[in-house]
Amino acid sequence: MIRNRRSETTNEWTKREIDTIRVDFTEDEMTFYNTLESLNVNHSFTALTLQREICSSREACYETIRHSDWNHDFKKELMDQIEQLPHHSKALKTVEFVKSINDKCIIFTEYKSTQIYLQWLLHQNGIFSVTFNGKFKKSKKDWMVQLFKNKAQVLIATDAGGEGLNLQFCNHMIHYDLPWNPMKLEQRIGRIHRFGQTKDVNIYYMVLNNTIDERVLNLLYNKLDLFKDVIGELDQILSQLGISNLEDEIVDIVKDSKSEKEASIKVDHLFSVISDSHVERDIANESS
Repeated sequence: MIRNRRSETTNEWTKREIDTIRVDFTEDEMTFYNTLESLNVNHSFTALTLQREICSSREACYETIRHSDWNHDFKKELMDQIEQLPHHSKALKTVEFVKSINDKCIIFTEYKSTQIYLQWLLHQNGIFSVTFNGKFKKSKKDWMVQLFKNKAQVLIATDAGGEGLNLQFCNHMIHYDLPWNPMKLEQRIGRIHRFGQTKDVNIYYMVLNNTIDERVLNLLYNKLDLFKDVIGELDQILSQLGISNLEDEIVDIVKDSKSEKEASIKVDHLFSVISDSHVERDIANESS
């Protein structure tokens, strides 16, 4: 089997336009976010996990805390604080943006709780949407795609649900939650930017200012051009380097770094090692 990169094929691919949409938390949301940042807990999940979740939705963060084995009073206090928060600022901005697009679009989120919340919020604003995730049986997945193609304006998908989808009839994609693995991003975009797409595709990053959202944007997504040719072979390269999961590696870097600058240097080094390994593979393949 010969695997060709998209750039090496003779097909004329449509353009890929990428835009970042920035959102501010309300004062109450930011206060709660900072509360999570200051938590000192020794559990299987960390304050970083909760920060990522609250940047997605109140529901995602609430569910994690509800299922934790923390002290009952401490848990209840945090859950009560979440219940007092207003509708999520990023979700409201997303609904507003979907209205302005006035065309079919796909929203990718990391969390099923967020998926349900976004569908409810879109419905409240008169926008018909369908959900798509990895737990659906094949028949239901096929039915959701048909509903999206023929009736719904929005498809809300998780990464597990997005594998193998062919959605060339849509050319707008919103990354509501940015994945911490660049390969996931490429897999998402590949659902619409593929053979048969006749329009330029529009990719949007939804980013909350002064949060982990923005840190991930700065650490990863502003550097992806240095890294884009490696994406297709990333699994093999990581395996050779003894890295089982790139996302876990990046999470550890962010968690263990004392400053943004330190994390950035470590991520740059990681990308450099991966890129060097890619070059070495190409040289070895050419010589053989």
